[in-house]
Amino acid sequence: MRQDLNTKQCLHILSGNYIGNLSYIYQDKPFIAPITYFFDAENNVIMGYSAQGHKINAMRRNRQVSISVSEIDSVDEWKSILVHGTFEEIPTTLAKAKLHIFSLGVKDLIINTEHRELNFINDFSIKIEKDVMPIVFQIKVEEITGKMRKPEFSS
Repeated sequence: MRQDLNTKQCLHILSGNYIGNLSYIYQDKPFIAPITYFFDAENNVIMGYSAQGHKINAMRRNRQVSISVSEIDSVDEWKSILVHGTFEEIPTTLAKAKLHIFSLGVKDLIINTEHRELNFINDFSIKIEKDVMPIVFQIKVEEITGKMRKPEFSS
């Protein structure tokens, strides 16, 4: 049986995961890239970072983006959410502090869900080049929707 998720259920999925698929438009074409993210519930933003490149250039041009997050147990049992929001690049003066919040948030999620210790951000996300500050960004959550499917059991 398929059904809609309410906002609380959607936020639970968003805050309980750290890997999602970021969708953005570049030269009138849709692109999707997997990202490591952290949902900052207090500020209602999804935090991430990236090296300078295609994805960042695209989001600077068209700030409307979406992120999907799925929890899939089987073809008959899954939950999936879609977040629409606006890309905001974090100024370099605040980037290091925001990256620290991101890192601690993702590390806590991994420790609590996967029960493994992590020492560095590179243990769970893209490699950061030495002495190069990545571009830190956030996506202001504007709309969140979700669906789920669970098996129907007959008596």
